[in-house]
Amino acid sequence: MLNSTIELKVKQRLNKLDSQDYDNIQCWQIVEAFNKAQVEWVRRQLHGFNQSKEGDEQSNRRKDDLQVLLTTGTLLPNNKQFYYNAPLPANYLAWKRVDIYAGADCCDNRRMMVYLTEESNVSELLRDKAKQPSFEWAETFATLSDNNVNVYTNGQFKIESFSLVYYRQPRRVEFLNCSDPYTGLITAADVLCEFKDDIIELIIDDAVSIIAGDIESTNQYSRNSQASEKNN
Repeated sequence: MLNSTIELKVKQRLNKLDSQDYDNIQCWQIVEAFNKAQVEWVRRQLHGFNQSKEGDEQSNRRKDDLQVLLTTGTLLPNNKQFYYNAPLPANYLAWKRVDIYAGADCCDNRRMMVYLTEESNVSELLRDKAKQPSFEWAETFATLSDNNVNVYTNGQFKIESFSLVYYRQPRRVEFLNCSDPYTGLITAADVLCEFKDDIIELIIDDAVSIIAGDIESTNQYSRNSQASEKNN
């Protein structure tokens, strides 16, 4: 969907297409609301806070809607003796899995099963013979802290390759010749929304709700909030 169409639809649902009063909506307000609405919509789908109560990959619709954000990044880990850590990508939004290939004295290039766990349980897991990292069983665990992925080895093996599969932040939409209020710069080119048109329609409803709340337009706020969730 073109950005000009998004802008037109937002103004139409706010009843501002021909308005000349003080409530005229500037392009930067539409951009800011739309980008905020994108993130809010994605988080609701990931956590299952939608009308269908379907979270990340719990139905074919969720898989289809969110696949555009699934990406794989190769990380460069640092050896911390009992674990390896690597910084999360700058566009990281939500965890999916870590793919690790490890080696030890006996052999190399063994794919490990990695479970995400709580940082508070690390000491207990390292002591538990049934749950501690094991090169023999090709299993270990990972935690998230301080914007890092930590994969534990207990000193039993070395990590040879380290990649993270994750949901990234949705691409920010930008309108041509629209002033960015945060930088003061004029946008030199359109940046289009990457979602399918049917999802963009839902995000538009969310964006309209955000703007309507800002300008205290109760009817538009209620209508578009309900429309967005009803169609999820």
